[in-house]
Amino acid sequence: MSAESERKIQIKETLKKLRAERAEHLKAVQAGLKDTATLRNKIRKALKDEPKTVPGLAESIGETTDRILWMLMEMRTYGMVAEDEQDGDYFKYRLVPVEKKGA
Repeated sequence: MSAESERKIQIKETLKKLRAERAEHLKAVQAGLKDTATLRNKIRKALKDEPKTVPGLAESIGETTDRILWMLMEMRTYGMVAEDEQDGDYFKYRLVPVEKKGA
């Protein structure tokens, strides 16, 4: 067996070992990403008809205000939502229309 063949086998074995060691971590990360996507979709659905405040969204979705606020800040960073008018102490948030490419 050539040195190159042995090297390839060793790399494959090392990768297999790393995948096995990190399997639980990867499952946790994937679950977190799924949870984030689900929350983002719930927020989009709740904002579809009208702008809402953080407490209003938390109540309508059944989620904590801190999670809603963090997700809204992420969504605002990426241009998915924007602040609307202020309602008492809170801003309302609205969806930002998605621009279609090639239009």
